[in-house]
Parts: sequence; structure tokens; C-alpha cells
Amino acid sequence: MDIRHLKAFLAVFEERNITAAAQRLFISQPTLSVTIKQLEEELGAPLFVRQPRGVEVSDEARLLYPQARRMVAEAEALSRMFRGGENRLPLTLGIEGDIAASHIEAFVRMAHLALPNLLLTLEEGCSGEGRLAVEEMCCEDELFLPLWEEPYVMALPLDHPMAAAQAGWAPIEDWITCPQHPSHQRLMALYGRSPDAVAGHAGSLQQALHMVAAGVGVAMLPQSLVNGHGQVVVRALHLPAPTRRVGLCYAAQALELPAMRGLHEYFQVNRPADIAAA
Repeated sequence: MDIRHLKAFLAVFEERNITAAAQRLFISQPTLSVTIKQLEEELGAPLFVRQPRGVEVSDEARLLYPQARRMVAEAEALSRMFRGGENRLPLTLGIEGDIAASHIEAFVRMAHLALPNLLLTLEEGCSGEGRLAVEEMCCEDELFLPLWEEPYVMALPLDHPMAAAQAGWAPIEDWITCPQHPSHQRLMALYGRSPDAVAGHAGSLQQALHMVAAGVGVAMLPQSLVNGHGQVVVRALHLPAPTRRVGLCYAAQALELPAMRGLHEYFQVNRPADIAAA
């Protein structure tokens, strides 16, 4: 067994797909399949069950995963030591799509304040040793460290009848909703009961914001996403507004990594300032 085998295993485990894992490693699919088979033979246990679409992980793979991550991290740290980078703490974090730029930038600033020798890699989506995400996006086996809590607000196009400060309240007939988003069920009570009160659907809160800015309709969005947007007007609700929590999603094993452990300890004591209203 060598680091090449473990990196191949980690890629397949995280991607759940041989083709995607091969692309991530910049090797051919047959080469990756052979590498995984060699590792399974050496361990004497099946790691993946091939399916028509992707793979399923075995119980043995779940046991191997945290050990493999640690072994690869240690090997990479050893390599950096002999390249003069022994003082850097590597960490890869995923960023979910509906996190505001202000939250991402504040997190990165504080992370480097907490660990000046941090070697941080940011990736999009569900990847890395942890994720900056909304609490609702955490998997069942993940822990959550809250960093911000913010309300949802009503976002309207500039020329909407209710956008004017003196405009009175009226039933909204042009909601933009996100039916597949985890927040949808909590927001449904605000949309009203009329099936004709919907002007469009969006696949994410960011896409809903673009639709509002384009003048399509009104959306309930986290305050951090709409702050400072020149084509959107924000009105407070006359009802109690739902809230969401943004923070770090991570597996318990990730705390074995020095960088993640250091950030976790720092953010437990130093909560970011509330920048949602800035």
C-alpha cells in the first residue's frame, strides 16, 4: 500500500463515481480501477460496490476513510517539510453555493488571523475536510459549528409596487420560490395559499436573487445575500422572519487535522461579528 493507493481511494470515496474520481486525479478510468483493485486485494476486503451509476461504499471503506485522510495529510506534510514548507498547516474547505461573499471573506480573514501559517484551499460544493455551509446542508454524520445567524428578508425589484418606502402592505402575487432548496418548507407559510401567486422558480437562493434583480418577482432571501445589491430593495416583514445559521460542517475525524482543530478552537471562542446588517 502506498500514498497513490490511498489518494485513489479517497477520490472514489468522496466522488462516489469512478469516472469523476479519475478526472479529479487526472488519470484514466481503467488505471484508477486497477489501483482500487490492488488496494482491495492488499487489504483483503471490498471497498466499493459498483452500481450502474457510481459506487456504493462498504463498511470497510467507511473505517478506512478517516485513517486514509490522516495518512495522506501526514505524507503531504512530510513532503512540504523537505520543500521548506514545514510550518504551513494545509486545509481544504468546500463552500456551498448560497453563502454570501461577505461571510466567505470574513471567515477567510479570521481563519488566517487564527492560524497565520494556514495553507487554505477553497473549493466549491461538498468537498474538503469541512464546509462553510448552512446548518440545513449538514449530513447526518457531520457536526456543525455555528458562526452567523441571520434573518430572511423580503427582496423586491426596484420598480415593484411595494418597493417604495410609503407603499402599504398588499398580497404578493409574484413570488419567486426555490422548491428544491432546504429552506422552502419553512418559507411556504409566507407565500400565501394561491397557486397563482408564483412568478417563477429558482434552483438556488443566488439564482432567486438574480431573478429579483431582473424584475421577475419577489423572494424571501437571507439578508447577507441581498445587502448592497443595487437592483434590489429590502423590506422587513410584518411577521416574525425565519432565520438561518451559517457555519462549519465537518466530520468528527476532521478535528484530528491540526488546521481544523485550530480553527475549531478559535471559532468556539471568537464568534465572527454580525456582518449581515452591514
